[in-house]
Amino acid sequence: MILSRNLSKAFNEQVEAEMWSSNLYLSMSIYFQKAGLNGCAHWMRKQAEEEMEHAHKMIDFAIDRGGDIEINQINVVPTAWGTPLEVFEHVYKHEVHVSELIDKMVDIAEADNDHAAKDFLYGFVREQVEEESSAKAIVDQLKMYGEHHAILLDHKLGKR
Repeated sequence: MILSRNLSKAFNEQVEAEMWSSNLYLSMSIYFQKAGLNGCAHWMRKQAEEEMEHAHKMIDFAIDRGGDIEINQINVVPTAWGTPLEVFEHVYKHEVHVSELIDKMVDIAEADNDHAAKDFLYGFVREQVEEESSAKAIVDQLKMYGEHHAILLDHKLGKR
C-alpha cells in the first residue's frame, strides 16, 4: 500500500516538527552549557539526537511506503531561556504538543485504513508517554526541591 496524499503530507509535517524539536533541544543544551549545567546540557543534547533520529525513521518509513518526502526550511527556535524550571516546563509542554501531533497522524492512518502506518506510529505514541513522563518528573522535582536542587539534578541528568 502506498501512503495516501494526506498521510504523506502528515509525515512531511512531522519530519519538519521533529527537526525543529531537535533544534529546540540543541538550543536548550547550549543555554545549559553556558550556564555551567553540563548534565542538563548533556540531557538536552541527547534529546536533540533522539528527535533527529525520529525524523530519520519517519523519512525512511515514508519513502519505503512510496511517500513523497521533502525537506523544507526549519523555523528558528528560541535562544533565550529562563530558570532551569522554566526550561523544563517548556520541554514538558512541547512534548505534550508533539504527542498531539502524533495522535493526529494516527487518526489520518486510521481514516486511510493504513495498518502499517498505524503500527509504525504506535511506537511513537508509546515513546511520547515516556517523554512526557520524564519531562514531568524533572519539573516536579524542581518544583518540590526548588532551584537549589538544580545542581543535584544536573549531576543526575548527566548520567543519561
